[in-house]
Amino acid sequence: MTDWHESDEFWSAFGGGMFDDAAWEAAASQVEDIVALLGATPGARVLDLCCGPGRHSLALADLGYRVLGVDRTEAFLEEARRRADEAGLDVDLAHADMREFVEPGAFDFAINVNTSFGYFRDAADDRRVLSHVLESLKPGGRALLELAGKEVIARIFQARDWTESSGEFLLYERHIEDDWSWIRNRWIRVELDERQEFEVEHRLYAASELKGLFTEVGFRDVSAYGGLDGSPYDQAAKRLVVVGSRP
Repeated sequence: MTDWHESDEFWSAFGGGMFDDAAWEAAASQVEDIVALLGATPGARVLDLCCGPGRHSLALADLGYRVLGVDRTEAFLEEARRRADEAGLDVDLAHADMREFVEPGAFDFAINVNTSFGYFRDAADDRRVLSHVLESLKPGGRALLELAGKEVIARIFQARDWTESSGEFLLYERHIEDDWSWIRNRWIRVELDERQEFEVEHRLYAASELKGLFTEVGFRDVSAYGGLDGSPYDQAAKRLVVVGSRP
């Protein structure tokens, strides 16, 4: 059975809602926050791991960064190529599984955003991904992960909710498992006489847990924030952002 994150049908069904006009419009300001938090200067080489259709890759290229976007969904890469061509932007793109991708010592910075981490039942795969990110950085290079932290999810948790957009309904049901280390979701898309349903699961990380994983694989100067703006990871945090450096 194909895992949800490897299903082209899933990304086709829900990608439009995830990467709608509002999400594209937000990318430029998010990238401004990202480069400020990383201390990145234009001209640096950046890895955008799990780049999707290229929202942040294109925004980085527009600011003068040399970007490689990596994703396993070819349809997203095709969209990223099309948008880059239309905008006259030079963005390199690669089709690869995040567990397999590594390019030793090639990047000044690496980013993985929009809860694109922790998809795998075997926690060793998460360690493998982070180890490859570390190996892909130059000495002194920095990596940034941005996701929904366990503490934030616990604060805002809803067992069920739904949204409506462009004539389709998206329904969500959530279950917490394994002592708050895993979340299992039912995502249902309904449009006229069409209905699609998927189980969407991923690991939940507390800030201390994700910082610990960064440190275990070899990152140094690891910090956690409550958003890409560098705000504290406290009771008001909206996201979990962890940044670490390669020695």
